[in-house]
This record gives sequence, C-alpha cells and structure tokens, in this order.
Amino acid sequence: MARNRLEVMTQVAARFGDAARLPLGPKTLYFFNSPEHAKHVLADNPANFHKGIGLVHARKALGDGLLTSEGELWKSQRRTMQPVFQAKRINLQLNAVADEAELLTARLRGHIGHGSVDVRKMMTELTLGVLGRTLLAADLSEFASMGDDFEAVQNQAMFEMMSLNAVPGWLPLPHQLRFRQARRSLEQVVARLRADRLDHPRAVGDDVVSRLIEATKEEPDRAVALTRMRDELVTLLLAGHETTASTLSWAFYLIDRHPEIRRRLHEEAVSVLGGGPLSLADMHSLTYTTRVIEEVMRLYPPVWILPRLAQEADEIGGYRVPAGADVLICPYTLHRHPGHWDRPDDFDPDRFEPGRSAGRARYAYIPFGAGPRFCVGNNLGMMEATIVLATVARDLRLTAVSGYRAQPEPMLTLRIRGGLPMTVHPAG
Repeated sequence: MARNRLEVMTQVAARFGDAARLPLGPKTLYFFNSPEHAKHVLADNPANFHKGIGLVHARKALGDGLLTSEGELWKSQRRTMQPVFQAKRINLQLNAVADEAELLTARLRGHIGHGSVDVRKMMTELTLGVLGRTLLAADLSEFASMGDDFEAVQNQAMFEMMSLNAVPGWLPLPHQLRFRQARRSLEQVVARLRADRLDHPRAVGDDVVSRLIEATKEEPDRAVALTRMRDELVTLLLAGHETTASTLSWAFYLIDRHPEIRRRLHEEAVSVLGGGPLSLADMHSLTYTTRVIEEVMRLYPPVWILPRLAQEADEIGGYRVPAGADVLICPYTLHRHPGHWDRPDDFDPDRFEPGRSAGRARYAYIPFGAGPRFCVGNNLGMMEATIVLATVARDLRLTAVSGYRAQPEPMLTLRIRGGLPMTVHPAG
C-alpha cells in the first residue's frame, strides 16, 4: 500500500471481486467495488459511515475543514459554504473563468518554440487564480508560494495517512519542517484575506471570506476564529484547485495520445468559441468537450478513494461489517469495472453520449462522490475544466516531450507524478 496504492486496489478488484477483507498491519480494511455497495455506504446509510482511514489522520495537516469534519460541525460548515456554490451564482462567474482561460492560453502561446513547459504547474496556477476570483473575490497571484505550500500540506497529509499518525509531529524530518513553514505561510494568507475583507466589505454571502467572517464573528477568541477560517480556506483551496488542476493535466496528456479526439475537440472549440464573449449557451454547446472531461475523470478520478469508518455494525451487499470497520470505496477501480464499462481501460469520450449512457448503473460513476457529501464545488469544477480545455484546444496543441509517460500519483487527489512536461504548438 505504501509503495503502490493504485496497483494494490486494482489487483484486489481483479483477484477477489467486488468485496474483500484486507489486513493492513493492526487494521483490517473492507474493500467494496460495486455501484450497489457505493450507493449503500455513500447515499443510503451515510450517517453510519464517517470519514475513515487517511482522512481522519489527515486532519492533523488540514484541520477541521469541510473535507475532514463530521456531525454538527460539518453541517454548519456546509450551510456556510453552500450559497457560494449555488448554480445560479456559479453561472455568473462564467466570464471570470473565461478570462482566466484566455490568460492561460496567452501564457502558453508565449512558450511556442521555447522548449517544454510544466503543464501541471500551469494548471495549478490557473485553478488557484480561478478560485481567487470566483469564490474569494481576491487576487491570489501575489501569494507566490501558495502552490508550493499546498504541495507541502498535501505531502504531510498523505504521510499522516500512511503512517497512521504514528510519527510524532515534533520530529525535525525534512517534510515536516516544510509542512510547518507552509502552515505558517498559509495562516498569513488567511489573515491577510480576512483583514482585506474587513477593510473592504462586500455583501455578506457574496464570497467565501465574507461568509466565514460572518460565521465566526460571535467567536470571542480571535485565535479560534482565525483557526476555523484557516481550516476552511486551506481545505477549500487545496481541494478546489488540486482536483481541477489534476483533471486538466490528465486531459491534455490523454488528448495528445489520441489525435482523432484532439481534432474533434479543436473543431468544436473553433465552432463554439469563434468570436465574441462566451455565453452560458456557448458553454452548454461544448458537448464533446464535456464528454472528454467526463471520460478523463472516469479514468483518473481526482478523488480516487473514499475511506469511511462504520459507526455501527452493518451489512453491505450481503456482507457483514463490524462496528469500527474501515470501509473503502475506490472510484478508480469502480470506474474501470468490466461489468459496468465496455473496454474500461480505453479513452473513449463517446461512451458518455446519451444513447450509450442509458441503462448504466447510477453509482458506477462517482467522480464527485455521492450522497450528502457530494462535492459542493462540482458545478464550478466542470465549468472551469470545460472552458479551459476548449479555449486552449481552440488555439494550441500540447505535445508531451519525447519518451515521457505520465505516472499517476495517488495523493489526496490523483495527480500526475513529478509534473507534466509538454511543448506548445499552434493548433491545426
């Protein structure tokens, strides 16, 4: 599990089927891999399945944000955040996303004929910029180290997950020292965002920072209020930018390997985005681009595993699990289940055409999770990925450097290991 988590999950699914009990040191993991199992754990009986192995341990790194909290705290946080993510408000952010996509395309165009560029890094910068404009009403470009800080936080969270918090946090290990510095840096970002919003208030509910200030204003201890804001913002920024950045990185890599898909993507982008400001109708016309994004998230779901902890004994698909059981639902293996997907390892966006999707089990595809903890940012993530992919494909062609093969790295998200070096060419 420590060396190759995806390979373990893939082999377990292939060898033992849809349900398996896995010993892992002092723990036993209960692995379930069918749509019915996912439905039961995530949607039918979610109150019995709290966040489990890994995410509990990641709390030391991430705090009690929306990703790791439970119970009444989670419900309160969800109520605070939900209005900012309503579809009507997200649709109003269309031009901001389109502007960021055009700026990205211009930056990429500047690399034509000048060697390779790390596309994963550029996607990270893009998605942080989008989140700043759409959710925080803030320019995050001045915080130059933020991408590296989130890298350190994610590395620490994964370390805590795999070590089960067995390593004391005070040990001066290199990654723990980097994490401490990153936390201090991110705390300074949160303090500055809060101070700036207090100096320049907006309508309450218009952005995440305003809502968090309102939600914590009755807290008498300023340090506690800042900690809560830090946990929420760090979780929001990490989950929000990293998931979309990973999806776009995988998209550009896979498109380069499939020329016919790249051609169709380019033709649709030219037709729909040919001129004038982008409208909501234009975005809804990017049907093939949307299918490409959906297929990318099938093969490389940004949230590749959903760990849960059974509060009481339960039965999942006829299998008994005891109270305290660590239950794993793995979208990576579920999305490649040969019983629910034809040619599951092929990159085929047309499998999401309405005719081919008819009859597919509802929970065979869960890139945003399911049930009450369905990803609150799904609308913004899909809008952003679709617009960015179409805008770049309209003007440019990205090609992986000779001999490069992307390797998945299953961290909190399923990102490309070590970056994505690509060269930039005019489209056509």
